[in-house]
Amino acid sequence: MDFAFDARTEELRARLLAFMDEHVYPAEQVAHEQRALLASPWDTPQVVEDLKAEARRQGLWNLFLPDAEHGAGLTNLQYAPLAEITGRSPQLAPTATNCAAPDTGNMEVLAQFADEAQKKQWLQPLLAGEIRSAFAMTEPDVASSDATNITTHIERDGDDYVITGRKWYISGAMNPDCGIFIVMGKTDPDGEDIRRQQSMVLVPRDTPGVTVDRAMQVFGYEDHYHGGHAEVTFDHARVPVSNLIGEEGGGFAIAQARLGPGRIHHCMRLIGMAERAIELMCRRAVSRDAFGKPLAQQGVIHNWIADARVTVEQLRLLVLKTAWLMDTVGNRGAHTEIQAIKIATPRAVVDIIDRAIQLHGAGGVSQDFPLAELYAGARTLMIADGPDEVHQRSLARREIKKYL
Repeated sequence: MDFAFDARTEELRARLLAFMDEHVYPAEQVAHEQRALLASPWDTPQVVEDLKAEARRQGLWNLFLPDAEHGAGLTNLQYAPLAEITGRSPQLAPTATNCAAPDTGNMEVLAQFADEAQKKQWLQPLLAGEIRSAFAMTEPDVASSDATNITTHIERDGDDYVITGRKWYISGAMNPDCGIFIVMGKTDPDGEDIRRQQSMVLVPRDTPGVTVDRAMQVFGYEDHYHGGHAEVTFDHARVPVSNLIGEEGGGFAIAQARLGPGRIHHCMRLIGMAERAIELMCRRAVSRDAFGKPLAQQGVIHNWIADARVTVEQLRLLVLKTAWLMDTVGNRGAHTEIQAIKIATPRAVVDIIDRAIQLHGAGGVSQDFPLAELYAGARTLMIADGPDEVHQRSLARREIKKYL
């Protein structure tokens, strides 16, 4: 069993680590200062645009997309350690490299399922970083952890579809550069197969009947760098039938295909967040004294740091194994492992960041350190892309089935 990264991965890791040190970390405070001066908090600070230009110049662009025609052509196993590195600065680095959700998942959907006209109109500008996008599935009035519950209607009317429904926590929708929504709704609400009732359609943001009602906060944060999370109303919004992605009734399957790679990306970025938290813990521990000696000499601090290191090493191996399985046997063959990393990684990283916050005292919950924002992001991922309990239910049923 070979645990070494291949030559291409090592080369990209070295370049990306240098990019983080030379450009991303120094830009974090600058971005906060520039955002405070913008006319709208949803506008993009100039330093972010500068980072994007530099990342593209260095060839650190669209690394997530395995399709060599449109992306870097990396496997999941090759991309995973790169996602970990960008996770160390989750507000800036994914956006700077055009590897930020929800655009990543949307580009994967378009690359895999869109027709040529749809790719030309929407995928190409997304790949170029000229526009942003949003994925509209979650709804406030139903338990969206069960995607078959969604109630948004997509009704055929001649050569058009008419979309009616309400969505919320639609990531990216507040960004003024968001040009397109991928909307999941029911084209056959009474269909016999509940997993064939849903379809996905492309809805331009400026379509009459589409209203972005408000920004949704996440633990008090508005997540500006990802374009925010919005509540959106579709009131008889009309788009051509040609805006259908794939086939009618294919929406559920497309959603599942979209979420597999996304969970690898999220989990590796979470590991990067944990590494940042461990680094901050260690720096704080050697720089502060309490009760007559440095924090680094306190036994409880030793336990926190040691446990964090062991946990991160375990998680990384599990996520890399999952990425390897996805490359070799596909998403279906890696189903158990995909669910395992989705369950294990956020909860463990939340605990590590929580310890780092505790070690920093009041500073840990302040805006002077990234820990509070890291915590909010990690804790949210225990819900996003399916809550932990849904994955536990599915994984357990599959384990029990072996013995029936």
